[in-house]
Amino acid sequence: MRRLAAYIGAASRRNLPAAVTERAKQHLLDTLAAMVSGSRLLPGRRAIELASTQGGVKEAGVIGSRIVTNAVTAALANGMHGHSDETDDTYYLALVHPGCSIVPAALAMAEREQAGGTALLRAMVLGYDVCARVSKALGIEKFRSRGHSTHSFGGTFGSAAAAGAIARVDADQARYLLSYAAQQASGLSCWARDTEHIEKAFDFGGMPARNGVTAAIMVAMNFTGVEDALSGDRGFFHAFGATAEPEQLTAGLGREYEIMNTAIKRWAAGYPIQAPLDAVSNLIASHGITAKDVERVVVTIDEQGARTVNARNMADINIQHLVALLLVDGEITFASSHDEKRLRDPAVAKLRKRIDLAGSAALMRTSTTQAIVEIATRRGEQFRFHTRAVRGTATNPMSRAEVEAKSRDLLIPVLGARRAGELIETVWTIERVKDARELRPLLRA
Repeated sequence: MRRLAAYIGAASRRNLPAAVTERAKQHLLDTLAAMVSGSRLLPGRRAIELASTQGGVKEAGVIGSRIVTNAVTAALANGMHGHSDETDDTYYLALVHPGCSIVPAALAMAEREQAGGTALLRAMVLGYDVCARVSKALGIEKFRSRGHSTHSFGGTFGSAAAAGAIARVDADQARYLLSYAAQQASGLSCWARDTEHIEKAFDFGGMPARNGVTAAIMVAMNFTGVEDALSGDRGFFHAFGATAEPEQLTAGLGREYEIMNTAIKRWAAGYPIQAPLDAVSNLIASHGITAKDVERVVVTIDEQGARTVNARNMADINIQHLVALLLVDGEITFASSHDEKRLRDPAVAKLRKRIDLAGSAALMRTSTTQAIVEIATRRGEQFRFHTRAVRGTATNPMSRAEVEAKSRDLLIPVLGARRAGELIETVWTIERVKDARELRPLLRA
């Protein structure tokens, strides 16, 4: 507790390495793009409807609307925007989606406190550090296998830390901040049964962001609490200790920045599908394969991923559909991956029947997200590609230009080309922003 609270308390004054600052800007842009595009999807529309009824002090904007409301409501709505679908960033080996809760929490708090761009980046980096470490400390997959949601737990602590950094809590206040986060931490992994992605958007983005901002505001207003809610009798790790490794909370803290280990998705689709799409894309580039050439496709990914994305009803988390779509179109865009009509496209549907999915126990044990794709052609050829490091991951990161290109694809349909360009340029020079409210005109619709 001493080490973690001190780290949180010093975050607002901590200078970041140049590489970390650059990565934080990329994740900020990627998440803002996810929130803007997500505001037009069903979970985002529901979040805007909710925010429109809440009123309150005008502290922060709801992205994709002209609503200005209290910071707690704005964080909830924008968090749901951020995970309206599967566009947002992810730290697969820690089983968290950091950006969709941490960025909305930090942004809402920054607007409330009129904090600038540098404070926003520092808060984000802290949030990613805490989010991933909480999930690791709880046991990651072991914790989820007991029915808990790592995404909700990690997101709540990470969002609280980020919002607390904007509020400039000190080390003593950080103890209370963590206590209020611990009391609000909850979440069941039955989110996987959500068919419309609305509750999942709340579980991953809206709820953790709301919880984190709530905790930070209370502590900033001199709410006190338990000084060490993490340990001791009936503390956090007492309650959730069955799979816990508490030392993971502070392992490498200040040396290893978890934002550097978080992936930005190359494609607007579920994360377990990124590696197969990477492999298919490489086969198309290397051998000129098209849909008409394909006799059979076998996709092999880890067993957990295979269970998550196998023949799902939603287009952007259906692995067979997206592999077929990539082969038919030669590329996948946000629009095409979210077009439910393409599920009934005769060419796509016909090819989908020739795609087999296999789960691999061996790929569960790898340190990177991997996939093997084997394509048999009508001419009797056999092609195989093993993606060992997905584009966008820590071991194979996207360039600034690639992140920008992805973001334009998400932003332009909502904001238009001019405002999308202005937003992108503002993020790349975010240190010049003195008050986060300057972002509002670029994010409303």
